[in-house]
Amino acid sequence: MASPLDLDQLQTFCAIADCGSFTEAARRVYKTQSAVSMQIKRLEERLGQPLFLRDGRRVTLTREGEALYGRARRMLKVNAEIIDMFSQGDLAGNIRFGVPDDYAVKLLPVILSSFQRTHPRITVDVRCQPSEELLTGMRQGRYDIIVFTQGTMHEFGELFRTEKMHWVASHGGRALGSDPLPLACGPNFCIWRADAIEALSRRNRDFRIAYTSSNAMAITSAVLSDLAIGFLPESALQPGMRVVGEEQDLPRLQDAQIALLRASHAYGGIYDALATHIVESMGNLPGPQESRQPETAAE
Repeated sequence: MASPLDLDQLQTFCAIADCGSFTEAARRVYKTQSAVSMQIKRLEERLGQPLFLRDGRRVTLTREGEALYGRARRMLKVNAEIIDMFSQGDLAGNIRFGVPDDYAVKLLPVILSSFQRTHPRITVDVRCQPSEELLTGMRQGRYDIIVFTQGTMHEFGELFRTEKMHWVASHGGRALGSDPLPLACGPNFCIWRADAIEALSRRNRDFRIAYTSSNAMAITSAVLSDLAIGFLPESALQPGMRVVGEEQDLPRLQDAQIALLRASHAYGGIYDALATHIVESMGNLPGPQESRQPETAAE
């Protein structure tokens, strides 16, 4: 009978896969670099396959490593669940949490304030950044948990909510009638921007990028000030906005996919407490047909 795999080796393996560096992984798992290298050597010998491709200081997963990664994370998750099952003490500790500010202003105070009431010994350090920067920060070890708005584009994100994307304009403003159409949107790497531009191009609708910011409140201000029209997910709509669409010759946009991503160590205990609270709180928000939207434009 084959002996079981070493969970400590799998934890180290996942840490390297997350950051792409033996040196950084050693820091994350509190081991020396030589100890980390030895663990991976033993794991590769145990499985009889190379798990990493080494290119200078950068390492990437082999095909066998990719096959192991998802399964290794599931084993770490189950291990954390078993430990939690027999844990008696109150949950306490610190979590580094990242979230796009598309959701921060409207939802974050409600979600985190209720979490702090039920888990007073868990502190949450929050940073608001665009999704792409949050994913980069996760790879660099700056976060334990992030919520990001690229859904299934990231293989290991836990997709937990889908929202309709809306074109929005200032109520009573003139930007909507301008030609070319002025847009307020995120920077080049924003997936919503790419989708909107592609949809407008397919419609042969002339447009110009009038206002660019990675800050959701800045985009909202540009729309409400009638500098441009924008596009936002259901839960980010603000009073004073007009929801516009096909009647104004604007194409349907792809739905926003909201996902949660954990660092490979962030299972069980305080991490599960926060992740479960976020998913349940946002998952219970009204859907597109149930929510009360800002006034729709009437032409």
